[in-house]
Amino acid sequence: MSRLLLALAALAGFAALAYAALCIALFAMQRSLIYMPQPGTPPPGTSQFVLAVDDALVRVTMSPAKPGAEAVIYFGGNAEDVSLSLPQLRAAFPDDALYLLNYRGYGGSSGKPSEAAIVADAVSLFDAVRAAHRRVVVVGRSLGSGVAVHLASVRPVHRLVLVTPYDSLQNVAMSRLPYFPVRWLLLDKFESWRYVAGVTAPASIIAAENDEVIPSASTESLYRRFPAGAATLRVVRGAGHNTISDHAEYLPLLRGAP
Repeated sequence: MSRLLLALAALAGFAALAYAALCIALFAMQRSLIYMPQPGTPPPGTSQFVLAVDDALVRVTMSPAKPGAEAVIYFGGNAEDVSLSLPQLRAAFPDDALYLLNYRGYGGSSGKPSEAAIVADAVSLFDAVRAAHRRVVVVGRSLGSGVAVHLASVRPVHRLVLVTPYDSLQNVAMSRLPYFPVRWLLLDKFESWRYVAGVTAPASIIAAENDEVIPSASTESLYRRFPAGAATLRVVRGAGHNTISDHAEYLPLLRGAP
């Protein structure tokens, strides 16, 4: 019996060490799992400008419009080359100036991505765009929805559009990794639900019926955080997380169709 107990104790000790090693690895690798930088490939007829921030040079893909036109700022997903989304955004907002943020490490931007850095860059971009445009619509997709909500809580956004959004990245990670202490390990939590109270712009939430990345409960939780009547939730039937923009109703919903 004593040998069995010793063997069980040794096995338990090994399991504990293995679990601790996995937690350490998860902590060390987390940003490489969240952020997947893509190269920038601006389509013909577009340009870029460089936004100088405190410790980086951030590239913004843009498609200008006539002076005084309204503007759209777009924040993309964690593995998205935002420049490739420009044609669809142009189709949705044909008369507006478009500004697409290449996160740090993405599309030729210098630096390394983190929640604090991306949000700070988003605020800097908004301030630069707002100086030239009276009204600014902000669109955030997937990871970018957290950036968009945070920005809209601290700046006078004209309208907020959230595509496949979440209530918090932490909650999504906890649902995917239920056996790990995610709330203690995660550095970039993107807790959109915390910032909803500060959003004064009307919000449109566009969800995918078959979203395999963001649980529907997370999107619905974010929607319920908005005051009654402040946000609309539309679900694109048959759409997945990465295919929602392929559906016919996507562009009208971006434009704000009822």
